Amino acid sequence: MRGTTPLRQVFLTLIGTVLFLFATVNSFARQQPSQDPVPSAQGENTSNSKAAVPTPAAAQEKAKTPPPKGPDGDYVGSDTCITCHDDQNRRFKSTVMGKVMLGNPHTPEEARGCEACHGPGRAHVEAGGGKETIPIRFGKDSKNSVAEQNSVCMDCHARGTHIFWKGSPHESRGVACVDCHQVKQGVHLSVSSDARYSAPLSDNQGVKLRQPELCLQCHQMRRAQLQRSSHMPYREGKVTCTSCHNPHGTPNPKQLIQSSTNENCLSCHTERRGPFLWEHPPVLENCANCHEPHGSNNPQLLKVRMPRVCDDCHDSSRHPTQAQPLSSIKNFNRGCTNCHSHIHGSNHPSGSAFLR
Repeated sequence: MRGTTPLRQVFLTLIGTVLFLFATVNSFARQQPSQDPVPSAQGENTSNSKAAVPTPAAAQEKAKTPPPKGPDGDYVGSDTCITCHDDQNRRFKSTVMGKVMLGNPHTPEEARGCEACHGPGRAHVEAGGGKETIPIRFGKDSKNSVAEQNSVCMDCHARGTHIFWKGSPHESRGVACVDCHQVKQGVHLSVSSDARYSAPLSDNQGVKLRQPELCLQCHQMRRAQLQRSSHMPYREGKVTCTSCHNPHGTPNPKQLIQSSTNENCLSCHTERRGPFLWEHPPVLENCANCHEPHGSNNPQLLKVRMPRVCDDCHDSSRHPTQAQPLSSIKNFNRGCTNCHSHIHGSNHPSGSAFLR
């Protein structure tokens, strides 16, 4: 009897443990249905039941899905517009803007197609056509103001290179986006070398004219400068206006892409950047102190011919500033840079006078 007492105690302990685990599992099973209710049977009133909350992933997927292109209120859909404007649709759908809006819209507004820019078209359809029934029209014959036309474009083009459009020189002077850009009109080049060798692959272009001719319509003074003997290689097609300027506005002077005139010039003329052991102060200050960037009748785009461009700063304490004979050693060949060849800066220990 004494030997069986420990076995009995072990047996009772095991039974107690099993009963405790069973009670715990049973209690957990009773609480589970309250957290995940069973859907009500057909015919039951579910008005008081709690609505299911969608998961974040499902909500995000739903937000990405654009609405169907069917009619919505005063919107009639792009298919209705195409029935009359098939030729314009043919040009539009081959552009980058058309491929996005008609083929792969990113927002519900882009999915509206034609009406995303021109506004609801129900009144236009019911009137049987007519320009006056279009809510938003573009161009010189539009009843909408320049600000109204530009606001339609800025709804999508408000970031990137257009972020400084508000307050820019072009915006403050009432320039409309459609004055330079076009969406559904073809560009036809004249029979010239430009048309033969530089013709675009498509007749659908984002601008009405190619650069620099597009900018020179308004900037007539720059047109005259580009015709001078020493000029930036615009006519040769090596650079364009947008190589240096951003027409949509920048926080920099003259709508320059870089923060200063020197940074703009040094982005191409890297050999002038330095740093140099011997610096030339006017070079560090501004390249336009000596050069006219758009064009000049003087060599090297200089504002004034040698030696007068140097005499503007240098007095007569060393070299006289009055006119010198051609044989004078003080003004050899009428060009300071014939001796001071490293005028933009020198790295030679003996180059303080930019002679080497």
